Amino acid sequence: MNKIVECVPNFSEGQDLKIIEQIVNTFRAKENVKLLDYSSDKDHNRMVVTVIGEPESLKNVIVEAVGIAIETIDLTKHKGQHPRIGAADVIPFIPIKNMTMDEADALAKEVGKTLADKYRLPVYFYEKSASAAHRQDLSAIRKGGFEGLVEKMKLSEWKPDFGPESPHPTAGATVIGARMPLIAFNVNLNTTCLDVANKIAKKVRYTSGGLRFCKAMGVDLKGRNLVQVSMNLTDYTQTSIYQAVEMIRFEAQHYGVSIAGCELIGLVPLQAILDTASYYLGLEGLSLKQVLEMHLME
Repeated sequence: MNKIVECVPNFSEGQDLKIIEQIVNTFRAKENVKLLDYSSDKDHNRMVVTVIGEPESLKNVIVEAVGIAIETIDLTKHKGQHPRIGAADVIPFIPIKNMTMDEADALAKEVGKTLADKYRLPVYFYEKSASAAHRQDLSAIRKGGFEGLVEKMKLSEWKPDFGPESPHPTAGATVIGARMPLIAFNVNLNTTCLDVANKIAKKVRYTSGGLRFCKAMGVDLKGRNLVQVSMNLTDYTQTSIYQAVEMIRFEAQHYGVSIAGCELIGLVPLQAILDTASYYLGLEGLSLKQVLEMHLME
């Protein structure tokens, strides 16, 4: 049976439609690879692509896409709300079908070595692929951003796993690894005060005492006159969407602020949506077997 793996590469471009299309086009009409989704944001200045495929085919298309990103994205001129250290900032691999986490890890490391050799690009491994405990967390690797990468890479504990020991001049470095499915979920607040979003994000994220599998930061959406709590839920079976939303709602009341809307980036496991529907509708025992479309797929 064919092995299927998902990859969700994040590229540091969300404003130039020509560059966005150049990168996305590398995923179109490729054998044994299917582009599922892509979304870009001008304030974050970032694009997230979701693609699935057979391991070898997916490896080849990722290498091609990263090459386009290196050619077209110049981080010395890049401005955006989202943290980043690379043009192709982070490339996670998620096992989907007939594939183990260990196999996804092996694929991530193969891709990392290929990128380092082909493009002279420093590569760090994170999550299940991390070479040391202090490299498991993406935010730790990205701390300091592209601008601080030269000095950071001089430290022995931050030498890359593959590639040169100094950043690519315009493309920085790339973070790659195998991980569980992640939900990128944002909550918009009806205020322009970034300090409020930052304070709420601090309450919600795990590193400052919040929800165990939640990473969060405040973002200024200047184009929409709003601020946002931008989150990654790294294990939705332990920290649900509705838990994060309700905690933000509770904290926002303290500042006289309410939720203006929510935003999903990329794809989400159906079970996470069912869990949220069960909570808000008070449905007892809702299961995948009660979803009509699930029976059509059998």
